[in-house]
Amino acid sequence: MAVEKSCSKGQAWFCTTGLPSDVIIEVDDMVFHLHKFQLMSKSRKLQELIEEQEKRLAVDCRRRSGEIREENDGGEDDERCYINLPHFPGGSIPFETATKFCYGQKIEISASNAAALRCAAEYLEMTEELCDDNLISMTERFISQSVLRNIKSTLITYASCQNLLPTAENLGIVMRCVEAIATKAASADPSLFGWPLNDDAGASRNERGKLVTGKRGCAADSGSWLDELGRLNLQFFKRLIFAMKALNLSGDVIEICLVHYAKKYIPGISRPGRKTTASSGTAPSEHEQRDLLETIIANWPKEKSHRSTGNLTRFLFGLLRTAYILNASESSRLTVEKKIGSQLEQATLDDLLIPSYYYLNETLYDVDCVERILTHFLHDRENRCAAGVGEDDGENRSAVLMMVGKLMDSYLSEIASDANLKPEKFFHLAAALPYHARIFDDGLYRAVDVYIKAHPWISETEREKICSVLDYQKLTLEACTHAAQNERLPLRAVVQVLFFEQLQLRHAIAGTIATADASDATATPSTDVVEETGKNAAGELALVQQHTENVRRVRERDNQVLRVDMDTMRTRVHELERECTSMKKAIEKMGPPQHVERNGWISRFGCKIRPQVCNSHDRTVVEARKTRAHRNNH
Repeated sequence: MAVEKSCSKGQAWFCTTGLPSDVIIEVDDMVFHLHKFQLMSKSRKLQELIEEQEKRLAVDCRRRSGEIREENDGGEDDERCYINLPHFPGGSIPFETATKFCYGQKIEISASNAAALRCAAEYLEMTEELCDDNLISMTERFISQSVLRNIKSTLITYASCQNLLPTAENLGIVMRCVEAIATKAASADPSLFGWPLNDDAGASRNERGKLVTGKRGCAADSGSWLDELGRLNLQFFKRLIFAMKALNLSGDVIEICLVHYAKKYIPGISRPGRKTTASSGTAPSEHEQRDLLETIIANWPKEKSHRSTGNLTRFLFGLLRTAYILNASESSRLTVEKKIGSQLEQATLDDLLIPSYYYLNETLYDVDCVERILTHFLHDRENRCAAGVGEDDGENRSAVLMMVGKLMDSYLSEIASDANLKPEKFFHLAAALPYHARIFDDGLYRAVDVYIKAHPWISETEREKICSVLDYQKLTLEACTHAAQNERLPLRAVVQVLFFEQLQLRHAIAGTIATADASDATATPSTDVVEETGKNAAGELALVQQHTENVRRVRERDNQVLRVDMDTMRTRVHELERECTSMKKAIEKMGPPQHVERNGWISRFGCKIRPQVCNSHDRTVVEARKTRAHRNNH
């Protein structure tokens, strides 16, 4: 038997068998000119409709003629049946494929059309009672043996069910796909997914390609099925996520799915420019984006991911910015802030620079949001310590805390130049971290200096309060030298810097003496060893003793110079304290305070502060000081 050929002319579909068509079936906007015998041999539904249509046509003919007579060849149109299928599952495309199957043509079943053909076969009642290996059994076998064994193919079939409701739901195809996807995802290795996640990955692939049923590598399969999540609408995606959570799936897998889907449908969630993919169609409305955003946030795993990276933290900051832009609920924003706080050490300065999206905020960046994130970080750290999580990993916790301290110092230096940043807000943010979060306070000192420089109108009390966040013992020598010469700092801060600089000199002297004693202790056994060897014992012993004596004399001379400098520094500190006390008494006698330039009232009382750096290399230091004093007297 020759295989019939089909052709489509405009909105009409013909099967070129050489015989005139005797039945016309309309599905959506397509009209099919077909033959009764081929359809009735495979479809019980069409068989019943055609027989019913023939009876109706016969009755109509008898009524028009007014008498009962036998049928004759009155015309071709009188014998043709017309059937309309307005709610055919999937529309005209699966019906066309089912029609080709009825005519004996070879059809191609793939993951993208398997569900539609299964629903079409069920609608047309193409069962085994009419013929062996009918369309129902063929599509059912393909879904069970090919589609559900591969997670990517199952996702494609699951996405195709969105246009086949409620038939696909009633047949159990949707539920079977959801269970298969969740089960396959549970056995997948999250380490194979990889970062970063591309927005347009897989967009150019053929969505209706033929399914390959061979064995493939696990890595290639797990890396490609995530791209198919973009086919799902929000309702189907939520159903899939709920099924994954019901199976207690790994939080890493759920996070990866949420990230892929969010980047597909929420424009601008990542800072790099996002290209609209072909599968995304028209951009979702603001309401749809907000609903999707809140869904992703609500289903985000609460436990900390084992694969926390800077990319994931950057994505969370993108979620937070989008939540502000779309005016998401307060609970959603709070959830994202807590999640960011649990992994704040992975953030960068660029992540923390969140613009102020509300007109009520006077500052350029949202400082309140960063303060809340920092608070969540500290609370999460306290809870972990109290619960004993990572109790044996104290060094790691300290390293994480110091990373956050360094990050916050950079953030404070960045926002310090904002003229609208209040002193109280800057102080609370700078003093939020505990003492051991910083090894050195140089970064914090830089932020304080920038803030005081950018806010010259603040009062002396506010300056002293802001400077109180500094621990001058944790300043390096370079920072101490800069602070001692910084005219913007309050006088009390300068005095403290000089005092702790004196302590550093004292410790340096003590360290030098300890080193000299240690060298003396090691020198004596070395001479004993030399003597025991019997090689030039007398001569080498004399040389060693002479060298040791010379070293001791040089170090004693250096120590004397250091002690003189330390005494001079102590005298200067006492003089500054006396001058400060006298200035306070004089200011109280002057009455109410008036705005006077700082350099003006310092010079008025004859206070000259010239920070000096002690140099203990040679006795010329004392002579240089005498020369400077002599020059000042003249």
